[in-house]
Amino acid sequence: MAPPTGPPPSGGGTGAAPPVSGIQISPEARGRIARKIWQNECGGTVEGLVSWNAGEGFASLGIGHFIWFPAGGKFPYEESFPGLQQFLAARGVRLPNWLATGADCPWPNRAAFQAEQNGPRVRELRAMLAATVDLQGEYLVRRLEQALPRLLQAAPPERRALLSARFHAVGESPQGIYALVDYVNFKGEGVNPKERYRGQGWGLLQVLENMQGTPRGAAAATEFGASARRTLAQRVANAPKDESRWTAGWNNRVAGYGSPLR
Repeated sequence: MAPPTGPPPSGGGTGAAPPVSGIQISPEARGRIARKIWQNECGGTVEGLVSWNAGEGFASLGIGHFIWFPAGGKFPYEESFPGLQQFLAARGVRLPNWLATGADCPWPNRAAFQAEQNGPRVRELRAMLAATVDLQGEYLVRRLEQALPRLLQAAPPERRALLSARFHAVGESPQGIYALVDYVNFKGEGVNPKERYRGQGWGLLQVLENMQGTPRGAAAATEFGASARRTLAQRVANAPKDESRWTAGWNNRVAGYGSPLR
């Protein structure tokens, strides 16, 4: 999916909220965020930058494991690698000749991908992605900035000001920006109606909704992590199939949201 570019939230009166995220982050902090997400998703390895997980119908690429669908692929998720392709090309990165922006994943399934693990296309992809880690971090931050109007649009008008205030409070600290960026990459914005169990989502929108109070700065990042844990526990409870095997890893991930960014 290309970075969201939908209209700003409508709805005036006391429920209206500014649609612009206004995230302020230094290049150094952004680089640390990129490397933490690379560690989360790929174990910090170059090999992990191009992968295809067992049981999935699509490839996962880059530090954020941006998903890339083969031709004809229909999944209840938002495709994210084409947006990264467009972003890198716009920033002057020379893409491999075979990697036309907007093209479908060239491997129809995991078996075909594994058969080419040491082939030239996979090697070119890994080299390009390893050389653009900081740019991928910039893309993730920009995607977060563009997520705020979408989630406010999806929220009831009377809740928009509170949700915007919580978003900005979490984003006051470097660890809070990391938490927001990582969670959107990890579990999405929470606005896709297909990403629901028993009518309840588990994305950024739902985590902001489930926060308690209106803490600021580092305390807001800590509460965001606690809310994420509660939201994911709700997902597991609502899931049509047992997802409890993921709980420990998810909890460990969000527990770090309140820790200083290093």
